[in-house]
Amino acid sequence: MSVLIENARILDPVDGFDAVGALCVQGSEILARGQIPDGFEPRRRIDGSGLWLIPGLIDLAARLREPGQEHKATVASETLAAARGGITSVVVPPDTEPPIDSPAEIELINRRARQACGVRVYVLGALTHQLEGQQLAEMAALMQAGARGVSNASKPLASLLVLRRALEYATTFGLTIVLSAQDPALTGSGCMHEGAVSTRLGLAGIPEAAETAALGAILALVEQTGARVHVARLSTRRGAEMIAKARADGLPVSADVAAHQLFLTEVDVAEYDPNCHVIPPLRGQRDRDGLRAAVARGDISAICSDHQPHEPDSKLGPFASTEPGISALETLLPLTLRLVEDGLLSLHEALARVTTGPADILGFAQGRLTAGARADFVLWDPAAMHEVRRKDWLSAGHNTPFFNWSFVGQVRETWVAGRPVWTRPVEDTA
Repeated sequence: MSVLIENARILDPVDGFDAVGALCVQGSEILARGQIPDGFEPRRRIDGSGLWLIPGLIDLAARLREPGQEHKATVASETLAAARGGITSVVVPPDTEPPIDSPAEIELINRRARQACGVRVYVLGALTHQLEGQQLAEMAALMQAGARGVSNASKPLASLLVLRRALEYATTFGLTIVLSAQDPALTGSGCMHEGAVSTRLGLAGIPEAAETAALGAILALVEQTGARVHVARLSTRRGAEMIAKARADGLPVSADVAAHQLFLTEVDVAEYDPNCHVIPPLRGQRDRDGLRAAVARGDISAICSDHQPHEPDSKLGPFASTEPGISALETLLPLTLRLVEDGLLSLHEALARVTTGPADILGFAQGRLTAGARADFVLWDPAAMHEVRRKDWLSAGHNTPFFNWSFVGQVRETWVAGRPVWTRPVEDTA
């Protein structure tokens, strides 16, 4: 289908394009941006007056809970929530049940995605067999089945030797390795940041060194092997500084941060709110400010949701016994744009952290609005007031600390491959 969106403010972070104009879509691709080509006769016209037209978001970490945990969520429920949040592509970590360590799991998720709303679903294959951290997974078979990288999620590896062998093996296939910088011995049974607040609350803490010690080992092996590594979900200022130095030294590393780490701190745990139980934990204000600064500098090139939906029972009971994670697909874009309001990022920089930044990390063709690109985009109403409300929530997991937060702006429509996959209902306003 040919579509013409007129009079929208088109924002493309790939080249800094910012102008009111037209976007022409032919089939599943963008035909032209800014001007209407001669002879283009659209079957559908959309007046985008007063709206922003931005690339669809790419989320590097979204657990959809299939296969194995359908009591928490499904591919269908979570991709619809992603579409409502302006996310057109999600990346699924391999810690499903069973883990994604064979082509069969990849095909199952792909089949579920084809039956859902249309949001693109990509997977990371397991780095080790069953994520047990000892025997390497069949990375070649996973790559051939469509895995966009390999990871052990948050599961520990048996030794640094296993990690070295994994990096060497993955490098022969040109795969990006996505690693979590968490030393299991230092993390232990901790459930929040180790510091004065954890002491006052009587909760076991996770020290900063749990991240920095693991990250130091990872960077040493990257230097040794030359492997392309992406470090997922940094939580400390010092970790961000280590990534910045490694990148300055020419190491092929990148990093992301979960959006909630840029707004919440250990203080938000003070009321034992289980929705603030996350791993890695919410750190202190100094860490939060350090992460924000790293995002502003571009040392951290992507912001993700780290979406982990849970059923209500998972968040009941004493804080330490609740399951960690936030349902976060529907707040990724509003939180990222809040950084613009806070004066931390320019509009193009903020959009880059959730579009071109993630795209470049895993080699996606999305995240841009240039001619020939895939027609994945969002129409955003910058004037709409938006309150995060439980009754409007589409994710099956209601475990978020952001209910009742108010934001300026709201997704009007989300398009994937040249067709709408989400349109805001008229009554969906604050």
